[in-house]
Amino acid sequence: MRTASPTGSMGRHECLSLGEHCGEGGTVEDWVYILNPNKDTLDGEPSTKETMLRLAKEEPELALWLSRRNRMSRGDRLWVFFSHPESAVAAMAEVDGEPYADPEDPDFGYLVDATLLPEATDALYRNPVGRDELGLRQVRSVQKVKPEALEVLLTRAGL
Repeated sequence: MRTASPTGSMGRHECLSLGEHCGEGGTVEDWVYILNPNKDTLDGEPSTKETMLRLAKEEPELALWLSRRNRMSRGDRLWVFFSHPESAVAAMAEVDGEPYADPEDPDFGYLVDATLLPEATDALYRNPVGRDELGLRQVRSVQKVKPEALEVLLTRAGL
């Protein structure tokens, strides 16, 4: 399992039957998970769109770093936003369980296990969703997925 170190974001939506399970209460949370390829790494590798696409196909299980314990549940979606060179969502993962304290830094960080979805990541890699289409003014660690952006994300991911 790979471990990433960056930033994350949320919006609550009805379950759209993407897989075998949905988040708590039949809803799925949609989170924008922000990676800065200039700063964030995946076990020492640059966190580029190309790296995430390769991992989605070869080694899709990840442990992603969070600066705070977000209310993520199994089945929630993580839309991976790359801040450079093109600001866009170009990968997608599904949350495997609730966040937990980072064993290496339990006072200051959390991890959440997630699995990259190869087909959705491939579709988003080929046709990313830009910052303007997401309605993001500022890219911060936690932002809600706007309802109009969710439709675009789902469509581009082929879901």
